[in-house]
Amino acid sequence: MSSFATASLRRTGALIEALRPRHWVKNVVVVAAPLFGLALDVDSLLRVGWAFVAFSMTASAFYLINDVRDIEADRNHPVKKHRPIAAGLVPIPFALSTAAVLLLGGLLGSYVLAPWLALTIGAYAFIQAGYNLGLKEEPILDIMVIAGGFVLRALGGAAAAGVPPSGWFILCIGLLAFFLGIEKRKAELREAGDEEETRSVLRDYSLPWLRRMESVVTASALMAYALWTLEGADTPWMLATLPFVAYAIFRYQYLSENGEGETPEETLVGDPAMLVASVCWGMLSLAILLISQ
Repeated sequence: MSSFATASLRRTGALIEALRPRHWVKNVVVVAAPLFGLALDVDSLLRVGWAFVAFSMTASAFYLINDVRDIEADRNHPVKKHRPIAAGLVPIPFALSTAAVLLLGGLLGSYVLAPWLALTIGAYAFIQAGYNLGLKEEPILDIMVIAGGFVLRALGGAAAAGVPPSGWFILCIGLLAFFLGIEKRKAELREAGDEEETRSVLRDYSLPWLRRMESVVTASALMAYALWTLEGADTPWMLATLPFVAYAIFRYQYLSENGEGETPEETLVGDPAMLVASVCWGMLSLAILLISQ
């Protein structure tokens, strides 16, 4: 193999790493609305599949932009200095041009499929831009942006499948996403300790404050889900899924107390107990919805 081909393969591999495909699992939230709306035909699933791709493209574009913007800080960080852009494996012009292609591709492709999907993608891109430009340094607002991203993913999936989302659906997704954001910051803060090289916004948080926020949001999320099963769901039998939701929430709190909730997408699929609870919840929910039709 020629040196040019070898260099091209290395650059491609570094670019793929910079896109952070392991974080794409967050975009699985797009299936929530069609799942609960039982819009599970082939056409709907294909449309939701494109919504997943579009959100992944948009998220990866902002990972590239963020790494370019933080390149100097990353080069001075003991771990982040190995990121492809900070390490010089992906040139800045190439990273920015790739980000532009991903953004335009996600928006234009979404508009062709469903204008409302393009609107949610655009809103997601807008808040991600705000996050990278400074909101990630603002306590509370940084967590709200994280939660807003999950809500927009869920709304995007609903738009792609043509399923109108209910207020209960948005409320439950929003509160659960806010809960995950709090747990993420709590785990990061516990992991960072007294280290200076850490996310700057963590200096504005404290564990007692995050635990107070956690208590309020946890109670609100569980109550919202319980009320949805009784008032908003097609059948009150959905109340039978509440124990799995409660277990998953409290299990996640347990993990974050031990510094394991810093990356929600990895925690949700990496912890066997969380994975079993999630699968049981999904199977039971789908069975109840199918039987109630």
